[in-house]
Amino acid sequence: MAFFVRVLLLAVERKALVLSSLREHVVISLLACLFIALCGVPLGILIARFRRVAFWIIATTGVLYTIPALALFGFMIPLFGIGLRPTLFALFIYGLLPLVRNTYVGITTVDPAIVEAAKGMGSTDWQLLWRVQIPLALPVIVAGLRTIVVMTISMATIAAFIGAGGLGVLIFRGITSYYPELIVLGSLLVAALALGADGMFAVLERQLMRRLRL
Repeated sequence: MAFFVRVLLLAVERKALVLSSLREHVVISLLACLFIALCGVPLGILIARFRRVAFWIIATTGVLYTIPALALFGFMIPLFGIGLRPTLFALFIYGLLPLVRNTYVGITTVDPAIVEAAKGMGSTDWQLLWRVQIPLALPVIVAGLRTIVVMTISMATIAAFIGAGGLGVLIFRGITSYYPELIVLGSLLVAALALGADGMFAVLERQLMRRLRL
């Protein structure tokens, strides 16, 4: 109990550092998730329309996903230097697979009877996609977004090792100076941020599922 009291007191004492690190972490995570969403959702839609390339796209993103995080960040440094750019690019690569796959699965698993009914009513392929398949696939797409947001918030801690800032700074400083309270403080803040984001997306996911049942 005394240990966590010291952690709380440390948060108050280092308030400026904590707030700046938290702000940097949120910015990094938001930018990475935005880039992932802007690329991952359209790519998932594209391979759902042209299924011949689906296997190769998903397999390629899957291979990139298996690269260890520190190794990937290491590969980015010679290409982009240190700081925000290599961090965003590495997080972008890691986040593509869950969102591309969920978008593809969500669209391709829409009830065939609904698809046939829409075609029977004269819907074009694009009308079918935008008015039927994507709305019905939204819960699955949001589940993919939920996964990448939590994963990105967690992985963004490594950004501190290549000079991009974030809550990883607290953890990194705690490790190098053997300051357990600082390590725990940084870890708790990352966990709280990830859990908060996960909770918001869980609510959104439930609301979408409820609307689809009506």
